Amino acid sequence: MKNFANVAIAAALAANGASAHYIFQQLSLDATEYGPFEYIRQNSNYNSPVTDLASNDLRCNVGAEGASTETIDVKAGEQFTFTLDTPVYHQGPISLYMSKAPGAASEYDGSGEWFKIKDFAPDFSSGEAKWDMSGSYSYTIPSCIEDGEYLLRIQSLAIHNPWPSGIPQFYISCAQVKVSGGSGSYNPTTVQIPGAFKETDPGYTVNIYSNFKSYTVPGPEPMTC
Repeated sequence: MKNFANVAIAAALAANGASAHYIFQQLSLDATEYGPFEYIRQNSNYNSPVTDLASNDLRCNVGAEGASTETIDVKAGEQFTFTLDTPVYHQGPISLYMSKAPGAASEYDGSGEWFKIKDFAPDFSSGEAKWDMSGSYSYTIPSCIEDGEYLLRIQSLAIHNPWPSGIPQFYISCAQVKVSGGSGSYNPTTVQIPGAFKETDPGYTVNIYSNFKSYTVPGPEPMTC
């Protein structure tokens, strides 16, 4: 029944995709790919973005609740992958965040502290910006975090419509994971969401079409173990 429901959700998203954008809908661990929204919270705005910097929807997307989402066991140091319904096609950075739940991830609203583990930023080595606009993004669970249940959040910040005439767009999904085997020695810089991103952030206000030679991804620096 669970798999049937996931197929129905994916079909609904595809049917509405013509007027929308993209969404991170599948999680993989190592070489095992799971069904759409099996371990990722299902949003209710199809694959449209969040644009309000003060909204709690910046945490895991519109209508993304945990009660109907499974939580998957992962090991610290294990590789994971987020896969989209269609490859990213708006310029901007991809960022990965985690937030430790006080109990079960399925009951956690993301109101606690978040830390960043990875940025996929532009490469300027060729003299112009090259963005990683892919259909999937992979990284590893940090080896130094504490054991426990977490929200694992991926964010595409689309800056193709420069501020202030345009509004940057956030494409967000959260997976629910239960981590084991971590050393617990981490000491990351943490932020609250909303609150981590501001209209004054250079990485939010930048015009990528005019004298674009460098870029600072909004939010804290990614943690290191």
